[in-house]
Amino acid sequence: MPLLLRRLLMVVPTLLLVSFGTFYLVELVPGDPALRVVGENATVAEYQRVRGEMGLDEPIVERYVDWVSGAVRGDFGRNLVPPTTEVSTRLASAIPINLQLAAMAMAMALVVSIPLATWSAYRAGGRADRIISASMFGIISVPSFLAGVLLILAFAITWRIFPLGQWARPSDQGWGQNLSHAFLPALTLALTEIAVFTRLLRADMIATLREDFIRAAHGKGLPTRHILIREALRPSSFSLVTLAGVSIGRLIGGTVIVEQLFSLPGLGQTVVGAARANDFTLVQGGVLVIAVGYILSNLAVDVLYSYLDPRVRRGHR
Repeated sequence: MPLLLRRLLMVVPTLLLVSFGTFYLVELVPGDPALRVVGENATVAEYQRVRGEMGLDEPIVERYVDWVSGAVRGDFGRNLVPPTTEVSTRLASAIPINLQLAAMAMAMALVVSIPLATWSAYRAGGRADRIISASMFGIISVPSFLAGVLLILAFAITWRIFPLGQWARPSDQGWGQNLSHAFLPALTLALTEIAVFTRLLRADMIATLREDFIRAAHGKGLPTRHILIREALRPSSFSLVTLAGVSIGRLIGGTVIVEQLFSLPGLGQTVVGAARANDFTLVQGGVLVIAVGYILSNLAVDVLYSYLDPRVRRGHR
């Protein structure tokens, strides 16, 4: 059986469990969910309408099957709190923001951390290594919200290099404005990843550079750049690939603080705002999208890791 198919079959039970847990969120709310939506002063007709829209008169299993079958088609129903619209429409408006920020943050993290870690490992114990290691430790010690505030103060308020607040969609204001608005939020997300990736890859590179095949490469007179990039980097990158995959899923769904700092209408803000307004259908849809994105990103990493390391692939045969 192909590797990808085996992985997909393993993921299906997880997706079903996550989808049911997401749907069951409404049942965990104290009191009557329909009454929380319409309020104490609503008429009986309004109450019955919302209760019918939420399907609370039906058995939970039947409601779940209807909901998950619609979710598979991209239909999460309509949100309950005015202005009402399709949940999928609200999510489709927010998701591209999270995807772009996650992709930019990951690109920044990899572009910066790989050269830093490689140089630090090559100069292990030297001045450059000590400076890089101390800098990464300092970055890890700074919470994301504080890093975001400092970046705003420096680059948006003091020097006014980047705009502050709001979001420029490429379709409305072009990619130039979009990237200008996205840079600081993405950098805020990337800082911690840069520090973690650098420390992880440095440790793996140091171990790899002590291997016999690296000594053999030196003995053949191969250039240092060739040894570092061609011989040492690939076998040292397996842990980095795994961590990057886990991080990309977390970045997509875990940007609530950054969205709040930079006033971005992303998925995190959408779900938090819906939870505050008791808009349960929107909460369910948003949480499910975040969870599925996280699971699929881990699936992609699992498959990629297996193809990068033939030993893992052979172990599953």
